[in-house]
Amino acid sequence: MPRFNHVIETEYLPTFRTEKVVGMFDVPMTGRLVKSWDVDLPIENFEWNVGLIVGASGAGKTTIAKRAFADAVFFESHEWGKSSFLNDFHVALDIRTITDALSHVGFASPPAWLLPYHCLSNGQKFRADLARAILENDGALVFDEFTSLVDRTVAKIGSHAVQKYVRKMKRQFVAVTCHYDVAEWLEPDWVYDASAMEFTRRLLRRPPIEVQIQQVHHSVWQIFKGHHYLSAELNKSAQVYVATIEDRPAAMTAILPFPHPHLKNVWKEHRTVVLPDFQGIGIGNRLSEHVGDILLAEGKRFTSVTSHPAMVHYRAKSIKWKMTRGPSRVAPPGKKAKKQNNQNSSINRLTSSFEYVGSRNGQN
Repeated sequence: MPRFNHVIETEYLPTFRTEKVVGMFDVPMTGRLVKSWDVDLPIENFEWNVGLIVGASGAGKTTIAKRAFADAVFFESHEWGKSSFLNDFHVALDIRTITDALSHVGFASPPAWLLPYHCLSNGQKFRADLARAILENDGALVFDEFTSLVDRTVAKIGSHAVQKYVRKMKRQFVAVTCHYDVAEWLEPDWVYDASAMEFTRRLLRRPPIEVQIQQVHHSVWQIFKGHHYLSAELNKSAQVYVATIEDRPAAMTAILPFPHPHLKNVWKEHRTVVLPDFQGIGIGNRLSEHVGDILLAEGKRFTSVTSHPAMVHYRAKSIKWKMTRGPSRVAPPGKKAKKQNNQNSSINRLTSSFEYVGSRNGQN
């Protein structure tokens, strides 16, 4: 976009109150109120996916974005219905595309997918808006008031998740916000600071996330159970590990010994849950791998059966996991099983099986 000068002129209509302000503060009046921006946004000569327009309230961020990206889709809000918010995505989008987009922007909670939009948390609404805006529009997308209504932890983690998805989709995305704290997490290819009237071409890098992991009592399940994609309870004999970020519970993994007719010392992943505020940074898989490393160091084996799309996708690509069974339904073990309520069993779902093999040659 070449350099441009944008001017807004407004006729001043004096009233008793405004004239009092003019007199009290010696505001010079000329009959017209003028505000102008001299903007240099040289982004035409290099490829980019993520841009950031940031600045204090009143600095002209929205005005600059609308002038600079006049041909882009300018997102401000969606209309949402009273049933599950999934129904509000465009009718041409299939459910796998929708849930894949939600997972990629850090909203990977199937129980919450069944809720109407007005029942979601602010963080979940933010991510639902992002997924829908990206899926329903082609070309460049400008997202105004980016992260303005969400907790700052959600804002940072959500920013990191969305930039990964935008790059994966080979799209152009411009975040417009007054919050400077998301800059490193969004990892923009360029930044325009509307307050300083300064353009910077750079790729910022997300700061490291400090995660603490410890083994805890199984009662911690009460914090996580409402966010697991199955309705099954936690086996009280499970070993449970919790990851915390800034002293806040973020994710948990529970494991159980797995009796095997031919193999010894086999353990299985029983439950892994990431709380909504921390979805989108891969903490669930990292926690599982940390537990897997503990088991391998003790001479044990670690297996997992999952139907979660994000986990299947990650583990199928990772050298740390070996897929032992591709996506399929497990055959019922016998007539007795058919009589049981298998609502929480993998029999009724497409699942994939993996064994954790750890790092090879020092690679991740």
